[in-house]
Amino acid sequence: MTFQVRHKVRFAHCDPAGIVFFPRYFEMINATVEDWFAEVVQFDFNQMHQLEGVGVPTANLQTDFRAPSRLGDILVFSLRPVRLGRSSLELGIDAHCGDELRLRNRSTLVYVDMTTGRPISWPERLRQCFQNDLSEE
Repeated sequence: MTFQVRHKVRFAHCDPAGIVFFPRYFEMINATVEDWFAEVVQFDFNQMHQLEGVGVPTANLQTDFRAPSRLGDILVFSLRPVRLGRSSLELGIDAHCGDELRLRNRSTLVYVDMTTGRPISWPERLRQCFQNDLSEE
């Protein structure tokens, strides 16, 4: 199952040429991940970080920028889990504007204890959620 969220390209996202400055894409990717955890996984970042003392820092990013996005564009970010490890999760995230692919991203998150900063195993409830949504690639 693919999770989708829309992001409007705002003035704050753009460089003087009116196109998205590439680090702003990473903010949109992170917002997409955060929304997915809240809406699909049912484990929002407040509960995760503040109440349970765990986190999901990004350990790896691979991004291909396919076409520029401009002020006012509506980008649809699609997220799907693609690989599950003991304490890691790889996500595939694509952004489209209409039919045009703007970026393709692979992000690896690691489940960590916030006190020690060390990886820990995904709880069974989360593993089940991720396994149910793993995509075939």
